[in-house]
Amino acid sequence: MLVRDAVPAILPGLMCDSRMFAAVLERLPGAVVIDGFYAGCDRIEAMAEYALARLPERIALIGHSMGARVALEIVRRAPERVERLALVDTGIHTVRAGEREKRYALYEKGCREGMIALVDEWLPPMVGEGALRDPALIARLHAMAVSSGLAVFRAQVEALLHRPDLSGLLPTIRCPTYAIVGREDLWSPVSQHEEIAAAIPGAQLRIVEGAGHMMPAEQPEAFSAVLAQWLAAPAQ
Repeated sequence: MLVRDAVPAILPGLMCDSRMFAAVLERLPGAVVIDGFYAGCDRIEAMAEYALARLPERIALIGHSMGARVALEIVRRAPERVERLALVDTGIHTVRAGEREKRYALYEKGCREGMIALVDEWLPPMVGEGALRDPALIARLHAMAVSSGLAVFRAQVEALLHRPDLSGLLPTIRCPTYAIVGREDLWSPVSQHEEIAAAIPGAQLRIVEGAGHMMPAEQPEAFSAVLAQWLAAPAQ
């Protein structure tokens, strides 16, 4: 599934690492993942620099949730390194009314009650109905998020609350781009991906049925099939 000399490279989202993509990686030989929760970086720009220092020279870039915002910052800084772009379960909007208060309320819960309580509240709305009936999947995602720790959660929240404005960047993107979303994603709904596809010249929208925000883990086979289409798409 490799495109020319480009290596598929995955940028995880909030409290996520390669465990989120374990089943996808089995179907995507040679792919790399930026692990380690971005070493506690508290700005999207710093996450992008952290990733760029660890990525191959030529990449087919897959960003999930917060990782898609990191991917876009990489495109801003080093467009010559990005052969194609997949923006997954994400958004391009600036900070919305009430977002800061909701994110800090979750952090404060973690301070009072610990990471398990924080993730207990955070995770269920992030998955679709099918995943909620899969205790093994929920347990894996829960353990991953808990392992990130409260300091990483706080740093990543700060990064999201100070995220760069993308309005001037999106129309300049020229590589083959897919906006991919789970049909049941309530955090980053289909409408946000319609906006992404409309803002980037030539971008295509793909919707994965039966999945929420954690779509790569919820429906890895369907997600991998979309990635195969993306990797095979002709260069623009």
